[in-house]
Amino acid sequence: MDLILIITAFLLFIVGIIGSIVPIIPGPPLSYLGMIALHFTQRLSFSTEMLLIYAVITIVVTILDYIIPVYGTKKMGGSSYGVWGTSIGLVIGLLFFPPLGIIVGPFMGALIGELIYGKTASIALVAAIGSFLGFLFGTLLKLITSLMISYHSLKQLFFPAL
Repeated sequence: MDLILIITAFLLFIVGIIGSIVPIIPGPPLSYLGMIALHFTQRLSFSTEMLLIYAVITIVVTILDYIIPVYGTKKMGGSSYGVWGTSIGLVIGLLFFPPLGIIVGPFMGALIGELIYGKTASIALVAAIGSFLGFLFGTLLKLITSLMISYHSLKQLFFPAL
């Protein structure tokens, strides 16, 4: 049973890290589930305090991921069209133009979204920059969280004495 839980945890860590970049997959929650899977093995047991700390971090980062791009867009004068454009642009960029699409897709999506909303090109550009920066910051937070959970869990699994 331990082997199944360890393999499941490892897969959840990988998908969690990928999900930190791909907006459809909830990266940090999946990484946290990997930690929980390891917790139920006979080889490893995390303290309740550690599990609660990582649960709170995961919840906060997941909520912030939805708030930060909106804040960045609004702060720079953008609309919800820019926020939606950022997400759609990322998906299109990932699917059809990797790896550069990860960077260009959200920016172009936000710009096109603002232009569709009816903003002038210069105002749409500023809003797109705000949305894009918010998206990048949210993605960075998710990636750091997933990597941190994965690193801590795997370190405890393979090097418990450290």
